[in-house]
Amino acid sequence: MEDKILESFAYILPAAITGFVAYYMFNGFLNNTVKEKKLALFAQQKKESLPIKLQAYERLMLFCERINPVKMLMRIQPISTNTKDYLELLIANINQEFEHNLVQQIYISDETWTAIYAAKNAVINKLKKVAENASSAKDLRENVLIDYSKSSPPTETAIVFIKKEVRKLL
Repeated sequence: MEDKILESFAYILPAAITGFVAYYMFNGFLNNTVKEKKLALFAQQKKESLPIKLQAYERLMLFCERINPVKMLMRIQPISTNTKDYLELLIANINQEFEHNLVQQIYISDETWTAIYAAKNAVINKLKKVAENASSAKDLRENVLIDYSKSSPPTETAIVFIKKEVRKLL
């Protein structure tokens, strides 16, 4: 009886070892295959999302250029001589541009979005500040142009962030 148990054990032990080795090798092969497929899928997703991200950066760069106070004042003429009316027109234009590009934030980093948002608010605040001392829409335009001839607009900071992000992507 003991001989039969030892004989059975002699047959079972090599089969169990072979089964364990086969399981271990097959499991490793499957894990490598899954990793390769995940990597290929990730590369494909990145390849497909890159054009969308670049388009978002392009649109936000355009937004920064459009709310650049100097360029905006050249593009948007006063509708009357009233300072308040012209200020409201400029702020409405900035807010409209911002709302049009609001969804682009999902494609960019939080730091870049914060810089863009801060640039928008800085431009609006500067326009309001200059408008306090302006007697007419023409005076507002001249004061803003003079003020920004001495310093760079806050949109330049946002543009620098956008350019850094695009360099990282490429």
